[in-house]
Amino acid sequence: MNGLSHIDSAGTARMVDVGGKAETQRVAIAHGAIRMSAATLQAVREGNGPKGDVLGTARIAGIIAAKKTGDLIPLCHPLALDAVNIDFAFTDSGVECTATASLTGRTGVEMEALTAVSVALLTVYDMAKALDKGMVIENVRLIEKRGGKSGTWRAQGA
Repeated sequence: MNGLSHIDSAGTARMVDVGGKAETQRVAIAHGAIRMSAATLQAVREGNGPKGDVLGTARIAGIIAAKKTGDLIPLCHPLALDAVNIDFAFTDSGVECTATASLTGRTGVEMEALTAVSVALLTVYDMAKALDKGMVIENVRLIEKRGGKSGTWRAQGA
């Protein structure tokens, strides 16, 4: 056995059987950022980009993406999420995004939070690319997870 839960003893990919696990409250928080030019940032901040409300559209895209994670990531379980929240914050060089996903269930929601942040930032890029094709999406990562057998985990420096 190699210690990877999605690989069996023969090295074959598998979906983890969570049927015998206890249902617990689970929460995951992911974070990422997109850097952009000052002019693009101003348009995003003012809500007057060429495609309209950038952050409103990105928020909806992130929520939909979290709900569709099981369809996008091959070995993820489809989950009935209790909540998904997408928050944005402006920085001097762009926009930061934080996604929080939660449920009561047998498996964690880390992938849902990470997918939500990734798609929300990709949507910011799509909505503003007419102004700035050089935007950079960066530092997408899990910053916290709670619940399940392994309990609470927080990224260093988060």
